[in-house]
Amino acid sequence: MLKESTNSKFIGSDIEIARTVKLQPITQIAQQLDIDAGSLEPYGHYKAKLPLSLIDPERAANSKLILVTAISPTPAGEGKTTMSIGLTQGMNRIGKQTTVVLREPSLGPVFGIKGGATGGGWSQVLPMEDINLHFTGDFAAIEKAHNLLAALIDNNLQSKKSRSLGIDPRTVVWKRAMDMNDRALRNVVVGMGGTGNGVPREAGFVITAASEIMAILCLSENLSDLKQRLGNIFVGFTYDKQPVYARDLNAPGSMAALMKDAIKPNLVQTIEGTPAIIHGGPFANIAQGTNSVIATRMGMSMSDYVVTEAGFGSDLGAEKFLNIKCQAAGLAPKAIVLVATIRALKYHGGADLKNLTTVDLESLERGLANLDKHLENSQKYDVDVVVAINQFTSDSDEEIALVQQHCADRGFNAVVANVWAEGGEGAEELAAVVANKVDSTARTFKPLYDWKQPATEKIETVCREIYGADGVEYSSKASADLKQIKRLGLEELPVCIAKTQKSLSDDPGKIGRPKGFNITVREIEIAAGAGFLIPITGDMMRMPGLPAKPAAEEIDVDDDGNISGLF
Repeated sequence: MLKESTNSKFIGSDIEIARTVKLQPITQIAQQLDIDAGSLEPYGHYKAKLPLSLIDPERAANSKLILVTAISPTPAGEGKTTMSIGLTQGMNRIGKQTTVVLREPSLGPVFGIKGGATGGGWSQVLPMEDINLHFTGDFAAIEKAHNLLAALIDNNLQSKKSRSLGIDPRTVVWKRAMDMNDRALRNVVVGMGGTGNGVPREAGFVITAASEIMAILCLSENLSDLKQRLGNIFVGFTYDKQPVYARDLNAPGSMAALMKDAIKPNLVQTIEGTPAIIHGGPFANIAQGTNSVIATRMGMSMSDYVVTEAGFGSDLGAEKFLNIKCQAAGLAPKAIVLVATIRALKYHGGADLKNLTTVDLESLERGLANLDKHLENSQKYDVDVVVAINQFTSDSDEEIALVQQHCADRGFNAVVANVWAEGGEGAEELAAVVANKVDSTARTFKPLYDWKQPATEKIETVCREIYGADGVEYSSKASADLKQIKRLGLEELPVCIAKTQKSLSDDPGKIGRPKGFNITVREIEIAAGAGFLIPITGDMMRMPGLPAKPAAEEIDVDDDGNISGLF
């Protein structure tokens, strides 16, 4: 049976709930982390930048990292961010000093499908309107740095011989960036209008969350490392087939200058007044899908426990967190929390989207195959796993009991958490189970593959072991890309596979646990600055489009500046 709540909290939309809360000044939130006001860089009353000097490697080495991931996403929603925030609040309620470290929302999903990405109900980070929109300007700085390099490339194409690098415009791979879903910008032609307007060539846009600059920010150790990584960005080739990097255009200094504040993590608060650090925002289906190394280390420098999340399912964000970020930064999670909902499991079992609130044990049982695969994936890293059942009012006791027994039969704890309606109180049981796992584990994290393996071996390891594919097929373009990668000496970089989040396969229509499929790699992009390769599978695009009815149509602001429509 479910634990009865002692709460009598107001229930409304996320933004209505957020407005019932009296925010604490950011200086008071900082005090919980032993940060004095003089060390903060305030952005108003409720947001602040944290200088990198606050990172304490010795304290961080003793902090315990908890990763939150999920089953394959569905239209029904899973609530991974909400669970991360609720779990953090629950950990603090049971006496475990904990900070949540999250990504910043992108305007693409905010105005596209989500309408907001700061958690929900009584498990939110605040001020939610600011965080969902411009926040502290990090995305704008990343976008400007990205487009500065694009401008420098086109300017060099236009330059006189004494300044020209001799770049072949047909080989330029660097696109422009914008933090918005806009499919019309995927493929464009620049330099039109005559000789005074540049060299005509095919180009395009990526969404800012998919920019290599975003990936670089999230993997950099400090400003010096940031500049070196910016210099390593691969641009294209000269006419005599020599590679060109951003450093050849003298771009890193000015790009880094635009990002001198963006590299600093942001401190805010949860709805219950616990500290939250938010920084970076790469998508997990087309980028590495985790917050910055700097933000994670910042949280670990100030807390005994840190809860962080990785985007979409364990096949995407968690895989990249564990194989790229953890190896790059020397991080090792002590536990993985796998979020599932009853209604999402029923969807994976074939239930109609309109009937997910109806008790349906048969669909639920079929859908458990998706959960099983994600549990298997998480176990491959030798880390303890706990299943968090994100509770909805439509969940029946019978359905919850089925999931819990199914997990127990396989040796896993499955704990109900009602974090949307009850906040931290609804996560106390989960927090206790997770804390016990973290404090008692004797396991040692191990990555899935060695970066030194050949690129094809790394790609095929992820596809077979994590997605469950029978094999990998490479297009002629991907095969040519592999040869070029080897020629450039970049084969020992990890792989950040771009794949649909809707399926374990590269076909978004194959829900549940598909079997008997191959993964098709269409092309492989080089992100030498970030330090990984990007195999692109199926029909993935790095500039999304808006849905038929965008969330933007419901967002408004009144004469007093109050925003509505974020949810």
